[in-house]
Amino acid sequence: MTLRICILETDILRPQLIDQYQGYGRMFEQLFEKQSIPAQFDVFNVVEGRYPEDGQAYDAYLVTGSKADSFGSDPWIMQLREYLLQRYENGDRLLGICFGHQLLALLLGGKTERAAQGWGIGVNRYQLLEQPEWMSPPLENLDLLVFHQDQVVELPENATLLASSEFCPNAAYRIGDQVLCFQAHPEFVDDYERALLDLRREFLGEALCAEAMRSMAMQHHGVVVAEWMLRFVTQEKAQNRLAA
Repeated sequence: MTLRICILETDILRPQLIDQYQGYGRMFEQLFEKQSIPAQFDVFNVVEGRYPEDGQAYDAYLVTGSKADSFGSDPWIMQLREYLLQRYENGDRLLGICFGHQLLALLLGGKTERAAQGWGIGVNRYQLLEQPEWMSPPLENLDLLVFHQDQVVELPENATLLASSEFCPNAAYRIGDQVLCFQAHPEFVDDYERALLDLRREFLGEALCAEAMRSMAMQHHGVVVAEWMLRFVTQEKAQNRLAA
Protein backbone atom coordinates (compact mmCIF):
# COMPACT_ATOMS: atom_id res chain seq x y z
CA MET A 1 0.00 0.00 0.00
CA THR A 2 1.25 3.49 -0.85
CA LEU A 3 1.14 6.04 1.95
CA ARG A 4 -0.53 9.37 1.25
CA ILE A 5 1.19 12.24 3.04
CA CYS A 6 0.10 15.86 3.13
CA ILE A 7 3.02 18.30 3.39
CA LEU A 8 2.02 21.60 4.96
CA GLU A 9 4.72 23.95 3.70
CA THR A 10 5.22 26.84 6.12
CA ASP A 11 7.70 29.01 4.25
CA ILE A 12 8.60 30.53 0.90
CA LEU A 13 12.31 30.24 0.15
CA ARG A 14 14.48 33.28 -0.38
CA PRO A 15 14.50 34.36 -4.03
CA GLN A 16 18.17 33.36 -4.46
CA LEU A 17 17.32 29.74 -3.54
CA ILE A 18 13.99 29.05 -5.25
CA ASP A 19 15.33 28.05 -8.69
CA GLN A 20 17.61 25.35 -7.29
CA TYR A 21 15.64 24.11 -4.26
CA GLN A 22 12.01 25.13 -5.04
CA GLY A 23 10.70 24.74 -1.48
CA TYR A 24 10.68 22.61 1.63
CA GLY A 25 7.89 20.48 0.21
CA ARG A 26 10.06 19.51 -2.74
CA MET A 27 13.04 18.84 -0.43
CA PHE A 28 10.93 16.38 1.54
CA GLU A 29 9.70 14.69 -1.61
CA GLN A 30 13.31 14.17 -2.70
CA LEU A 31 14.23 12.82 0.73
CA PHE A 32 11.36 10.34 0.86
CA GLU A 33 12.01 9.20 -2.71
CA LYS A 34 15.13 7.49 -1.31
CA GLN A 35 13.00 5.20 0.89
CA SER A 36 11.77 1.70 0.14
CA ILE A 37 8.37 2.42 1.72
CA PRO A 38 6.18 3.74 -1.12
CA ALA A 39 4.56 7.12 -0.53
CA GLN A 40 2.96 9.90 -2.52
CA PHE A 41 2.79 13.54 -1.48
CA ASP A 42 0.59 16.58 -1.88
CA VAL A 43 2.20 19.92 -0.97
CA PHE A 44 0.12 22.85 0.29
CA ASN A 45 1.78 26.19 1.07
CA VAL A 46 -0.14 27.40 4.11
CA VAL A 47 1.61 30.79 4.09
CA GLU A 48 -0.36 31.37 0.89
CA GLY A 49 -3.51 29.98 2.51
CA ARG A 50 -3.53 26.65 0.66
CA TYR A 51 -4.98 23.58 2.39
CA PRO A 52 -6.42 20.22 1.35
CA GLU A 53 -10.06 20.26 0.31
CA ASP A 54 -12.60 19.03 2.83
CA GLY A 55 -12.89 15.27 2.66
CA GLN A 56 -9.33 14.64 1.48
CA ALA A 57 -7.79 11.97 3.71
CA TYR A 58 -4.09 11.38 4.36
CA ASP A 59 -2.09 8.86 6.34
CA ALA A 60 -0.05 11.69 7.87
CA TYR A 61 0.34 15.47 7.85
CA LEU A 62 3.90 16.86 7.86
CA VAL A 63 4.57 20.44 9.01
CA THR A 64 7.81 21.86 7.60
CA GLY A 65 10.35 24.36 8.87
CA SER A 66 9.99 28.12 8.46
CA LYS A 67 11.69 31.47 8.98
CA ALA A 68 8.64 32.45 11.06
CA ASP A 69 8.33 32.08 14.83
CA SER A 70 6.10 29.25 15.98
CA PHE A 71 4.86 31.53 18.78
CA GLY A 72 4.02 34.32 16.30
CA SER A 73 0.52 35.66 15.75
CA ASP A 74 0.54 36.09 11.95
CA PRO A 75 -2.91 35.25 10.53
CA TRP A 76 -1.56 32.26 8.58
CA ILE A 77 0.03 30.84 11.75
CA MET A 78 -3.23 31.19 13.67
CA GLN A 79 -5.10 29.46 10.83
CA LEU A 80 -2.53 26.65 10.82
CA ARG A 81 -2.81 26.23 14.59
CA GLU A 82 -6.57 25.79 14.27
CA TYR A 83 -6.18 23.33 11.40
CA LEU A 84 -3.59 21.21 13.23
CA LEU A 85 -5.67 21.11 16.39
CA GLN A 86 -8.57 19.79 14.31
CA ARG A 87 -6.30 17.14 12.80
CA TYR A 88 -5.01 16.13 16.24
CA GLU A 89 -8.49 15.91 17.74
CA ASN A 90 -9.51 13.83 14.71
CA GLY A 91 -6.78 11.31 15.55
CA ASP A 92 -4.69 12.06 12.44
CA ARG A 93 -0.96 11.39 12.48
CA LEU A 94 1.20 14.51 12.63
CA LEU A 95 4.89 14.94 11.79
CA GLY A 96 6.77 18.14 12.64
CA ILE A 97 10.17 19.48 11.62
CA CYS A 98 11.82 22.57 13.18
CA PHE A 99 8.99 25.16 13.07
CA GLY A 100 6.52 22.25 12.90
CA HIS A 101 8.20 20.57 15.88
CA GLN A 102 7.89 23.80 17.87
CA LEU A 103 4.35 24.67 16.75
CA LEU A 104 2.94 21.23 17.59
CA ALA A 105 4.61 21.29 21.01
CA LEU A 106 3.15 24.74 21.71
CA LEU A 107 -0.28 23.78 20.40
CA LEU A 108 -0.45 20.63 22.54
CA GLY A 109 0.56 22.17 25.85
CA GLY A 110 4.31 22.78 25.70
CA LYS A 111 6.33 25.99 25.56
CA THR A 112 8.47 27.41 22.75
CA GLU A 113 10.63 30.50 22.86
CA ARG A 114 13.78 32.19 21.57
CA ALA A 115 16.56 30.07 23.05
CA ALA A 116 19.15 31.60 25.37
CA GLN A 117 21.72 29.27 23.76
CA GLY A 118 21.56 31.30 20.54
CA TRP A 119 21.73 29.95 16.99
CA GLY A 120 22.07 26.25 16.23
CA ILE A 121 23.69 25.77 12.81
CA GLY A 122 25.67 23.09 11.02
CA VAL A 123 25.52 19.44 12.09
CA ASN A 124 24.39 18.81 15.68
CA ARG A 125 24.70 15.54 17.57
CA TYR A 126 21.95 14.23 19.84
CA GLN A 127 21.80 11.42 22.36
CA LEU A 128 18.96 8.99 21.67
CA LEU A 129 16.97 8.33 24.83
CA GLU A 130 14.47 5.85 23.41
CA GLN A 131 14.50 3.72 20.26
CA PRO A 132 11.14 2.04 19.68
CA GLU A 133 10.85 -0.71 17.11
CA TRP A 134 9.93 1.70 14.32
CA MET A 135 13.25 3.58 14.79
CA SER A 136 14.99 1.18 12.43
CA PRO A 137 17.79 1.11 11.46
CA PRO A 138 19.01 1.91 15.00
CA LEU A 139 21.72 4.50 15.67
CA GLU A 140 24.14 5.09 18.54
CA ASN A 141 23.80 8.89 18.20
CA LEU A 142 21.72 11.08 15.93
CA ASP A 143 23.54 13.64 13.75
CA LEU A 144 21.46 16.12 11.73
CA LEU A 145 21.72 19.49 10.01
CA VAL A 146 20.11 22.37 11.91
CA PHE A 147 19.35 26.05 11.44
CA HIS A 148 17.33 27.55 14.30
CA GLN A 149 17.30 30.02 17.15
CA ASP A 150 13.96 29.01 18.72
CA GLN A 151 13.51 25.87 20.78
CA VAL A 152 10.90 23.83 22.64
CA VAL A 153 11.73 24.59 26.26
CA GLU A 154 8.87 22.56 27.76
CA LEU A 155 7.32 19.47 26.20
CA PRO A 156 3.59 18.73 26.38
CA GLU A 157 2.79 16.64 29.46
CA ASN A 158 1.96 13.53 27.42
CA ALA A 159 5.09 13.74 25.23
CA THR A 160 7.99 11.26 25.36
CA LEU A 161 11.47 12.69 24.78
CA LEU A 162 13.37 10.78 22.09
CA ALA A 163 16.57 12.78 21.53
CA SER A 164 18.47 15.44 23.43
CA SER A 165 21.70 17.44 23.58
CA GLU A 166 23.15 20.03 25.93
CA PHE A 167 22.43 22.72 23.35
CA CYS A 168 18.92 21.47 22.50
CA PRO A 169 17.45 19.42 25.38
CA ASN A 170 14.11 18.75 23.62
CA ALA A 171 15.42 17.78 20.19
CA ALA A 172 12.84 15.11 19.29
CA TYR A 173 9.66 13.79 20.86
CA ARG A 174 6.61 11.70 20.22
CA ILE A 175 3.09 11.79 21.60
CA GLY A 176 1.88 8.23 21.72
CA ASP A 177 1.71 6.83 18.21
CA GLN A 178 0.14 9.98 16.79
CA VAL A 179 2.76 12.77 16.82
CA LEU A 180 6.47 12.61 15.91
CA CYS A 181 8.66 15.72 15.78
CA PHE A 182 12.32 16.68 15.25
CA GLN A 183 13.96 20.06 15.78
CA ALA A 184 16.62 19.35 13.14
CA HIS A 185 16.20 19.17 9.35
CA PRO A 186 16.44 15.68 7.83
CA GLU A 187 15.47 17.16 4.45
CA PHE A 188 18.45 19.56 4.31
CA VAL A 189 21.46 18.77 2.13
CA ASP A 190 24.94 20.21 2.64
CA ASP A 191 24.71 22.64 -0.26
CA TYR A 192 21.47 24.15 1.03
CA GLU A 193 22.90 24.58 4.55
CA ARG A 194 25.99 26.27 3.07
CA ALA A 195 23.77 28.57 1.01
CA LEU A 196 21.87 29.62 4.16
CA LEU A 197 25.14 30.22 6.00
CA ASP A 198 26.42 32.40 3.15
CA LEU A 199 23.22 34.45 3.15
CA ARG A 200 23.33 34.97 6.94
CA ARG A 201 27.12 35.16 7.39
CA GLU A 202 27.25 38.87 8.20
CA PHE A 203 24.48 38.48 10.78
CA LEU A 204 25.76 35.24 12.35
CA GLY A 205 29.43 36.18 12.36
CA GLU A 206 32.47 34.52 10.81
CA ALA A 207 33.42 32.49 13.89
CA LEU A 208 30.02 30.78 14.25
CA CYS A 209 29.77 30.13 10.50
CA ALA A 210 33.27 28.66 10.40
CA GLU A 211 32.39 26.32 13.29
CA ALA A 212 29.22 25.25 11.47
CA MET A 213 31.18 24.58 8.28
CA ARG A 214 33.65 22.40 10.19
CA SER A 215 30.81 20.40 11.73
CA MET A 216 29.56 19.52 8.25
CA ALA A 217 32.48 17.15 7.82
CA MET A 218 30.33 14.79 9.91
CA GLN A 219 27.96 12.46 8.08
CA HIS A 220 24.35 13.18 9.03
CA HIS A 221 21.34 10.90 9.27
CA GLY A 222 18.53 12.65 7.39
CA VAL A 223 17.79 9.59 5.24
CA VAL A 224 17.55 7.40 8.35
CA VAL A 225 15.14 9.82 10.04
CA ALA A 226 12.98 9.81 6.91
CA GLU A 227 12.73 6.03 7.20
CA TRP A 228 11.83 6.35 10.89
CA MET A 229 9.06 8.78 10.03
CA LEU A 230 7.54 6.48 7.42
CA ARG A 231 7.85 3.47 9.74
CA PHE A 232 6.15 5.50 12.49
CA VAL A 233 3.21 6.10 10.16
CA THR A 234 2.98 2.51 8.89
CA GLN A 235 3.27 1.14 12.44
CA GLU A 236 0.27 3.21 13.46
CA LYS A 237 -1.71 2.00 10.47
CA ALA A 238 -0.96 -1.61 11.41
CA GLN A 239 -2.19 -1.02 14.95
CA ASN A 240 -5.38 0.54 13.64
CA ARG A 241 -6.05 -2.50 11.47
CA LEU A 242 -5.53 -4.81 14.43
CA ALA A 243 -7.91 -2.76 16.53
CA ALA A 244 -10.58 -2.65 13.83
